[in-house]
Amino acid sequence: MNNQNKLFKKLLPILILVLATQTLFSQKIVRYDLYVRDTIVNFSGKDKRAIAVNGQIPMPTLTFTEGDIAEIYVHNELKESTSLHWHGLFLPNKEDGVPHLTQMPIEPGTTHKYTFPIIQNGTHWYHSHSGLQEQIGMYGMFIMNKKENDKTFRKGIDDISTVPIILSEWTDLKPENVHRMLHNASDWFAIKKGTTQSYAEAIREGHFKTKLTNEWKRMNAMDVSDVYYDKFLINGISESQITTIDGKKLNAGDKVRLRIANGGASSYFWLRYAGGKITVVASDGNDVEPVEVDRLLIAVSETYDIIVTIPADKTSYELLATAEDRTKSTSLYIGDGIKQLIAPLPKLKYFEGMKMMNDMMKMNGDLDDMGMQMSLNQMDMNAVMYPEITGAAKDRNKKNTESSDSMNDHSNHTQNHGNEMSTIGTLNYAMLKATEKTTLPKDAPVKELRFELTGNMNRYVWSLDNKVISETDKILIKKGENVRITLYNNSMMRHPMHLHGHDFRIINGQEEYAPLKNVMDLMPMETNIIEFNANVEGDWFFHCHILYHMMAGMGRIFTYENQEPNPLIPNPKLAERKLFADDRAFHIMAENDFATNGNDGMAMIQNTRWSLGAEWRLGYHDMHGYEAEFHLGRYIGKMQWLMPFIGFDWRYRKMNDEVEKNIFGQENTKDRRAVLSAGVNYTLPMLVMAQAEVFQDGNVRFQLMREDIPVSKRLRMGFMVNTDTEYMLEAKYILARNFSIRTHYDSDMGFGVGLNLNY
Repeated sequence: MNNQNKLFKKLLPILILVLATQTLFSQKIVRYDLYVRDTIVNFSGKDKRAIAVNGQIPMPTLTFTEGDIAEIYVHNELKESTSLHWHGLFLPNKEDGVPHLTQMPIEPGTTHKYTFPIIQNGTHWYHSHSGLQEQIGMYGMFIMNKKENDKTFRKGIDDISTVPIILSEWTDLKPENVHRMLHNASDWFAIKKGTTQSYAEAIREGHFKTKLTNEWKRMNAMDVSDVYYDKFLINGISESQITTIDGKKLNAGDKVRLRIANGGASSYFWLRYAGGKITVVASDGNDVEPVEVDRLLIAVSETYDIIVTIPADKTSYELLATAEDRTKSTSLYIGDGIKQLIAPLPKLKYFEGMKMMNDMMKMNGDLDDMGMQMSLNQMDMNAVMYPEITGAAKDRNKKNTESSDSMNDHSNHTQNHGNEMSTIGTLNYAMLKATEKTTLPKDAPVKELRFELTGNMNRYVWSLDNKVISETDKILIKKGENVRITLYNNSMMRHPMHLHGHDFRIINGQEEYAPLKNVMDLMPMETNIIEFNANVEGDWFFHCHILYHMMAGMGRIFTYENQEPNPLIPNPKLAERKLFADDRAFHIMAENDFATNGNDGMAMIQNTRWSLGAEWRLGYHDMHGYEAEFHLGRYIGKMQWLMPFIGFDWRYRKMNDEVEKNIFGQENTKDRRAVLSAGVNYTLPMLVMAQAEVFQDGNVRFQLMREDIPVSKRLRMGFMVNTDTEYMLEAKYILARNFSIRTHYDSDMGFGVGLNLNY
């Protein structure tokens, strides 16, 4: 018996090797070679730089069958590093494609091989996780088909002809410039979208008080999206048509399954179909019980499988994807013949949304939930802005009050429609039910976490619990435990939160059949609960999938206790510093006025917490001299209204021995002045900046200033007054993104008119 045991032990490794080899060769290896190159595109009439893979945008659709082995070779022919993340896939952590977290970047001129087994099915997508490359072309579909005779195969659903569709957007601006402008509170995007909500527009709409209240609570104008886009695209073009599938012509009564992914960097899309109802059969690659709706809003990075029917021959029916801000749309026509269009969505009623926001926002910047328990997208807070629900603009005054009051009336709303004010059937998460039980292991320990989604639009800071990624440690979880996360959105923006490497259950009242997803869209004031079993070791990203929110730091990293080091990260500390560099990045802004009475301007470089700014004035006439001030400060608090700073004041002016006094009686000579200072800035109601400053010579200065008061769509006004008896009034008319005409009166420089340049 001992000899038999010894023989068995010797043969065991050989047997294991033989079995492993047989298993490997019984699986189909599917290989793709992806060549990443710079290209020039023209989506809006202008030639612009983009990134293409295998010469196309979007990237090639990668198709597998569950059970395959994926071998994907990425050949980087750019002059910068890149990476690819396989969104929603279950795979080894080192294959997840997040540079400096799960792998090092793919450097220029090199090739990186991703290989992993396909152990799931469904509609997914893939994209670059390097910088802002996703915005300029690096996104594509990733389809995993069910195996033949799969037990989950659904007749009448999984045997329907399918078409992969990826939605996206295009801006002619460099994405780095978009990112910079967002952080610098530029309102150029609002001008382009027609959403400035100026005082003139407020008066015209009967909402002057609404606008005053909005600014009294230190808020900027209402909006539902961050960026103005020149084009919206469906499979890389603005308009597409399907007349045949697999060589078969589409006829009346035919059903088509559309595998739809939102590959946009920051745009949500309303989906509606001119041929009737939309039947939702899967979400984020996971089957759900079929549910019929009139429309659905697909969040950034979500996927939905929907089935539509062609009602009649010789007619082509429009599937219209409209950006949430309703500025533009993109269309897919299904069928052959006369185009049957669906009515475009009317323009949002922004002042009704502003009034709602005023009612929700406390003076400290927190949201007041007004006793409501909102979750699962069941009550769309933005519904007050939808004319198709709350009525036409001519009824705005009456409807505005009714819509605001109705928020409390529907606090316990759990019906199928997105809002009881309408008969339009809108998809919400409470309607999703898995086709199989999704319960987690019952005997596993539970780890409870809670995150508050925080941020402010004024400085474009997005965070969890008021901390960006670089300000936090990785969150330790144990393999085998169930992780239960409560998410509360305390910001005025929607956030699609995405977890890498795992699906989570959305606790939506479906009990054992709670749907599985990897993206959870949270509307303002919503509280939702998700849970997943920790079953794959590694460092896994959890973040808002709006690209510019993620880059600003809205996320966390989950890591497993006592896991093996990642062989692709040779220097973890250095990699972490580079990963944290995204939300620590500094953004530059500058402005200079070339006027008849002199030259004045400002420049600032700032990041999430720090700001270094300079102001200068150079006089031509009465003021023969110059002034310059420099301030280095750190923003404090969730809303960042408070900024202590240190400064330096440097100026020269020919005073002819004159001595000026401030209102405190302190003497101040301006002929030669070079003094250090310490002070604090604080944002007051009406967005007025109060500044208190003490100089090294003992002088004290208090100043009030407000810039960019929106008088009309393009007209801005501003003022400054301080205790040194200096004052300034200005008005500027915005001509283009970087140009304005400005006139001002300055107590030192006098009256002037000139051209204002800004960056």
